[in-house]
Amino acid sequence: MIIQVPALEELPALRAIERAAGEPFRALGMAAVADDEPPSIEQLTEFQRAGRALAAYEEAGPGEERRRPVGYLLWEPVDGCTHVEQVSVHPDYAHRGIGRALIDRARGDGGRVALTLTTFTEVPWNAPYYARIGFRVLPEAELTPGLRAIRAHEAALGLDRWPRVAMRREPEWDGREG
Repeated sequence: MIIQVPALEELPALRAIERAAGEPFRALGMAAVADDEPPSIEQLTEFQRAGRALAAYEEAGPGEERRRPVGYLLWEPVDGCTHVEQVSVHPDYAHRGIGRALIDRARGDGGRVALTLTTFTEVPWNAPYYARIGFRVLPEAELTPGLRAIRAHEAALGLDRWPRVAMRREPEWDGREG
């Protein structure tokens, strides 16, 4: 698997990944999430040009000239952390460590920066998954101003119809020598 900033011409494929990754929400009674429109090409272009988009690619098969993206991640700086805005993997490539690899790659500065995200608590591939890879739920008292703003925006979009939380994974490097 290769992870890199996607080319501009690959951005439509990221939208297709998002649509496919949303479909499993339907079985959980979350059709509104499944039907939610992926980020626009304009939004994806902003992330791509800022270097805040990553795509995971399968290896090219026999006779194929190019590999194709199978997952992607968008991030933005929020209150000194790397905030995972979106991470999606095509369901055909689920359970292969692609989401985790994207998240691990998003951590900048050699692991010196904490990661944050917001997610659904009761979706197996959301909060329970993130807890397994080192994220912890942030209590209300630990929400930063930026995370509070993100949660308020999500509530305004109606995402709080289902329980949601903010989560954080601490930096791997604490600045101490030795």
